[in-house]
Amino acid sequence: MFHRHPVLSLTTFAYLGFVAWVTLTPASSAPTGSELIARVLARLQGYDELAWLTYDRAELLANVALFVPVGLFLLLLVGSRLWWVAGIAAFLMTSAIETVQRSIPGRVPDERDILANTAGALIGILAGLVLTYPAARRRAAVRRARERERVDGTRVG
Repeated sequence: MFHRHPVLSLTTFAYLGFVAWVTLTPASSAPTGSELIARVLARLQGYDELAWLTYDRAELLANVALFVPVGLFLLLLVGSRLWWVAGIAAFLMTSAIETVQRSIPGRVPDERDILANTAGALIGILAGLVLTYPAARRRAAVRRARERERVDGTRVG
């Protein structure tokens, strides 16, 4: 799978490295513990339409958003017929992250993060399935035509 898609594989591993940096860095030097985030949230909450956006809700949305590309990349690597493998891999990955966070100073593992991360990955998988559906239909039509050709002995195309 990796040798057939070297650019996709490299992009996937680079993004997974980014996810590891964001989720497995000690809290004192984590990119998510910035004062800038608090200031941005305070500014956004100044708008009536965004008053609902608390730190906890923003963190939940960030967890979902962080894993959308993970689901998409995993789907593209395993293929749309094995979409469920991508979903299981994403769930196992986020479970491993939360388990490892137990031993990282300042990190607080949370089961809700597993749900948010997995939901994000499933959104990415769904988006990937929608985007690859036309190509999957064309491949299926070619497979059916080849099968008919093999069975009937007739030449197609």
